Amino acid sequence: MINSARNWNHRIAIVEDDAVVREHFIEILSDQDGLDLGGVVSSLAKARQLFAQQQKPDLVLLDIGLPDGNGLDFIPEIRNTCDAKILVVTSFGDRETVVEAIRAGADGYLLKDSSIQQILDGIEATLAGGAPISSAAAVYLLDRLRHEPTVQVEQVAKEDAGLTPREVELLQLFAKGESYKDAARSLGISPLTVGNHVKSIYRKLAVHSRGEAVYEAMKTGQLKV
Repeated sequence: MINSARNWNHRIAIVEDDAVVREHFIEILSDQDGLDLGGVVSSLAKARQLFAQQQKPDLVLLDIGLPDGNGLDFIPEIRNTCDAKILVVTSFGDRETVVEAIRAGADGYLLKDSSIQQILDGIEATLAGGAPISSAAAVYLLDRLRHEPTVQVEQVAKEDAGLTPREVELLQLFAKGESYKDAARSLGISPLTVGNHVKSIYRKLAVHSRGEAVYEAMKTGQLKV
């Protein structure tokens, strides 16, 4: 059961073209206290119409292979429209797609064959500020990072101030799946201070999500996990 930390329910939007999978997601959400459907659509065009409405969802369950385009291309549009979390749930588990999703700004990445509990845990973790990634996707992502050439930290420092030790500590906690609140408790600082650090990290790494920040920091050699 999802326990909302707010005084209102979380609105969850579903962007999925497979009718069977759509109904599966609807059934999962309908049985949970604290979660409301914030729209169910089957294409990018309909998703854009949904996000043009005044009331935006708190989280989007986003498929990649849609009939009128790639769901990953819609992530930047969501980011520019609202603060909704983005949990990619797809059948694509190849290395390139996983990496592209993180780079695009997805907050989490699950496969459609995940169990009901795994999907619910992923939704809860994403809403709480975590970055859930299916075990198979995590293996692909780490393998890709191990084999990519890293940019020397000295080069990054010339272009920017580089990440501070505290910012690196924070990213290490995010890489372990900790939320803002958990990270604040671990570091002995306020959630507001965590938010300020996150803004600085995003600016320095030119990213828009925690998953992307962890990826870029590892790629540039500034983060070891």
